[in-house]
Amino acid sequence: MKLLITGGAGFIGSNFIRYYLEKHPEDQVVNIDKLTYAGHLSSTKDFSGNTNYKFIKGDIVSPNDAEEAMEGVDIVVHFAAESHVDRSVLDPLEFVKTNVLGTGQLLQTALKKKTKRFHHVSTDEVFGSLGPNDPPFNENTKYEPRTPYSASKAGSDHLVRAYFETYGLPVTITNCANNFGPFHEPEKLFPRFITNLLEDKKVPLMGKGENIREWLYVRDHAGAIDLVLQKGVIGETYCVGGESKTNLEATKLLLKFLGKDESYIEYVPDRLGHDFRYAIDDSKLQQLGWEPEHTFEEWLEKTVRWYKENEWWWKPLKDNTQNLDRSAQESMKY
Repeated sequence: MKLLITGGAGFIGSNFIRYYLEKHPEDQVVNIDKLTYAGHLSSTKDFSGNTNYKFIKGDIVSPNDAEEAMEGVDIVVHFAAESHVDRSVLDPLEFVKTNVLGTGQLLQTALKKKTKRFHHVSTDEVFGSLGPNDPPFNENTKYEPRTPYSASKAGSDHLVRAYFETYGLPVTITNCANNFGPFHEPEKLFPRFITNLLEDKKVPLMGKGENIREWLYVRDHAGAIDLVLQKGVIGETYCVGGESKTNLEATKLLLKFLGKDESYIEYVPDRLGHDFRYAIDDSKLQQLGWEPEHTFEEWLEKTVRWYKENEWWWKPLKDNTQNLDRSAQESMKY
């Protein structure tokens, strides 16, 4: 089997390749990545020498790049996306370009190449925001995106389904909870907080930290996608959940693991359009045989240890995060 992984130098993509090569050493993996601020060859260092692995620097929006990458490919697993909500507030059209037009170009190329499967990786944020007592999202939840990021991902989901319904392209979709784990870009909540605390700096918690997220360890997510590739029904969507925590609860756990007290929390203005709560009913996926390997707290402690031991990876990336913090704070004034 030959797989094309889009965005495989990013956080979830690189972790999926690592997982897949471990579980399916006989298969070939091609990775196309534009290497934007969130794509790093350093995230692929440990498997870059694998003889069944190939890297292509390319842009999924480019027809030529998409065709080159998809040559002879059996399965496409599409991770490549602009994904940081704060950045989508600052530059929404870049998200439309990559997430909508890029997905459209890949779908058109997959149709032309008669690809056997196109698996699209999406987010629970397309469903909008839940109140404290609302039932969790599931595969039949109405789409109500509230940010440029989630709207662009919703658009890409609809395109994928349209190519299945209109052209019969064999597709599957997963909508996942918030991921965390190794090689996570330091602008995101957990790695930003962990690396700040490792540098003895405060952590910028939005609002009162009351927003609720489901947290999914990236290796558990990789296992879910692998399972859907093997057992998922063509044309179907599967939600991938985690464990629910308020941002404040998760932050307090990080403080505990790093031996810091709550004076290290700096409360900052809330994000524009900040969704209150996400929660996922992933019973459909569980029926295929999926379950997380460990609890959220066990995985989070493992993640903290990884950042302690791998400063070589995250330290050079911190400047981008600090620049984003300043820009995001400016955007909150309007």
